[in-house]
Amino acid sequence: MTGQADPMRPASVLADYAVKPGVADELFDGQGVMRPVWASFMEQFARLSPEQVAERFARGNQYLRDVGVFYRQYSADPLQEREWPLSHVPVILHERDWDEICAGLAQRAELLERVVADLYGEAQLVRDGHLPAILVAQNPEWHRPLVGIAPASGHFLHLIAFEIGRSPDGSWLVLGDRTQSPSGAGFALENRMATARIFPDPFPRANVRRLAGFFRAFRGAMDALPGAHGRRAAVLSPGPGNDTYFEHSYIARYLGLPLLEGDDLIVQNGEVRVRTVSGPQPVGVLWRRLDTAYADPLELDESSHIGTPGLVDAVRQSNVNIVNALGSGILETRALLAFLPKIAEVLLGEPLRIPNIATWWCGQPSEREVVKANAEGMFIGDALSRALPFDIGSAGPLAEAARTLSGDALSDWIDANAPNLVGQEAVTLSTTPCWVEDRLMPRPMSVRVFAARTPQGWSFLPGGYARVGRTGDAAALSMQQGGSVADVWIMCDGPAAPDTLLDRESFRREDTGALPSRTADNLYWLGRYVERTEGAIRLLRGYHLRLAETGDPFDGSLREVADLLAALFLDVGQPAPAAIAPALGAARVCAGRVRDRFSVDGWAALNDLVNSLEAMSGTFQPGDESARQLSVLLRKITGFNGLVHENMHRTSGWRFLTFGRAIERADAAAAAVAACMEGNGAATGLLDMALEYGDSRVTHQRRYRIDPTRETVADLLALDSHNPRSILFQVTSMRRIAEDLPRARVQGRVSDLLGALLRLETDLVVSRPGDVTPERLRAVRAALAGVSTALSAAYLA
Repeated sequence: MTGQADPMRPASVLADYAVKPGVADELFDGQGVMRPVWASFMEQFARLSPEQVAERFARGNQYLRDVGVFYRQYSADPLQEREWPLSHVPVILHERDWDEICAGLAQRAELLERVVADLYGEAQLVRDGHLPAILVAQNPEWHRPLVGIAPASGHFLHLIAFEIGRSPDGSWLVLGDRTQSPSGAGFALENRMATARIFPDPFPRANVRRLAGFFRAFRGAMDALPGAHGRRAAVLSPGPGNDTYFEHSYIARYLGLPLLEGDDLIVQNGEVRVRTVSGPQPVGVLWRRLDTAYADPLELDESSHIGTPGLVDAVRQSNVNIVNALGSGILETRALLAFLPKIAEVLLGEPLRIPNIATWWCGQPSEREVVKANAEGMFIGDALSRALPFDIGSAGPLAEAARTLSGDALSDWIDANAPNLVGQEAVTLSTTPCWVEDRLMPRPMSVRVFAARTPQGWSFLPGGYARVGRTGDAAALSMQQGGSVADVWIMCDGPAAPDTLLDRESFRREDTGALPSRTADNLYWLGRYVERTEGAIRLLRGYHLRLAETGDPFDGSLREVADLLAALFLDVGQPAPAAIAPALGAARVCAGRVRDRFSVDGWAALNDLVNSLEAMSGTFQPGDESARQLSVLLRKITGFNGLVHENMHRTSGWRFLTFGRAIERADAAAAAVAACMEGNGAATGLLDMALEYGDSRVTHQRRYRIDPTRETVADLLALDSHNPRSILFQVTSMRRIAEDLPRARVQGRVSDLLGALLRLETDLVVSRPGDVTPERLRAVRAALAGVSTALSAAYLA
């Protein structure tokens, strides 16, 4: 670090903090003096030993793992989850600087609104020569079917994100606009939660502005949109394959909104409805988190499998509000930046308060921006060259980058390589402190600023999200390229005003609404797969306990048990984790699709179970070692069941989850008891195995006081209405749940589902232990399959 000495500078952690010449820094000003807004934080941070710093950072990382914060890294495995890359040291800005930034960006937000309204309306900007026609007409983000459609709310933009950074002289620049489906606001909340665990000291955190008020204002604005009253608002997600799906589920849960996918919606008579277990229900607001092109395969991209046919027509008829309006992604076009300064003068009658990057580079259309536009496939190079007053030159290396990178990653690559492509100097971002190898080092960063339209004007999220480079290279900002994300603290001179998500006006109990059919389907199968996993653990543990007793895998009775497990599709010849993993993996997939329905503890318990199984994979030894490790897994899965089933609100979601668990338990009990009854079960110990599977050995001993027989096992595991492991108990539970589901009775007659359960329950109630034969149990399983079919037809289809 060059510059004059600073007495506030903690020498130990900043000994190697060297800012490059010509680069602005967040910690030190241009004269090498620490910015006053950092002083209190750095004073406390300097007191921490490297061991204490590591412990605090680990605490923040553990929080993020516990709540399951992740992003998806684009790779050969599209569902591969990566841990959230938190840069633990926050970026700190003073509220005076922040308020100036927000004022400038509010002006820009209004400019962008007027530009997109013109592009889909009168097209005056093109007609008057302020935008080249080709910039719009050949842009894949300009959608002709949307021309002339006015949003129901009267506004195209409701939520915008701006990427900003400092230039070398310390002034702020807009690096890009995010209007398609801006991501990061939900992650900002988790950044703040994690840093609160890293830096729990009341001061200086007490002086940091809170984030909750922004989300309260945004939710209130959505509720106030035209036609929203009496209709539900929802988050519309592309699904779990999206790289920011965690944020979609988190923000839906945080705001109390249902999380929907395209298949959840239907359009009837121009009105958008969500498929629910109670039938189609009207939707008034969709917070769109998928790109415009994929939203409606009828009028936009016909290859889309994640959209809703007819959605554009519903927008055309003003029957639904879309946040942001379809088509608004055109404002993210990089080449557009070069024309905005002039357009601001035309539309607003004033210059941009915060210049954008194209202006800063070369005043008129930036060659770097033209190259970027071509790399994104937005324009035909020759045609654009004719539209702009200079030669774009060769882009050979860029073509290769465009084939392998996309989005932020491509943008960051061009930031670093533009000088070699077009002979212009790329932007040099300011740096911020980052903890590297037990010391603070400067790393490039940009801040993402979120703005929400409210009836009172544009409201800004006070900080929360900055991208930080992995190295000194600006190209490393992207998480896909190894970059990280930091919390941003907006620091006040005194304690910040307290703020929460709660509505301050009055108490009201919100209607949770009908359950979407897709969500019900995933909860149902989650219950089944978790129960299937538990059953497999119990059976495998029983085998390994017996192997530990005999020590001989070829023992006759043990072979009978192995054959029993084979009949139940469990191979004792493979390691136990391999036998358990398929059902547990399927359970986690289902749980991942309903993340917004889970508590943090429930998700953490399921993740702990999955991680424990993976950790044990190489350590399972047949016999006692496997039995002990399977017992650990059994305790973990019962802990998960307890957390979910005991703490989940008794709404339709709980009913479908519990129904799935019950039908799987009943079916598995029928299969296990039937298999144990085949042949001379009592002599070979298979009946005892059935009791162990049903966790009923102690109950059997107390009740019958004899060795297990077919009759006692049948009585306890099939016909006992008080045994939570019996078939009858589960059928009765399902019947009670079915009675509480919508449309259980229609015109005085029971539904097909309830009728099937009543017949099965009655048949079991009047049966005697001697009636329970393998053939009879197979008939019970067939009846349960019919119950599952009836449930799917009525509620899940």
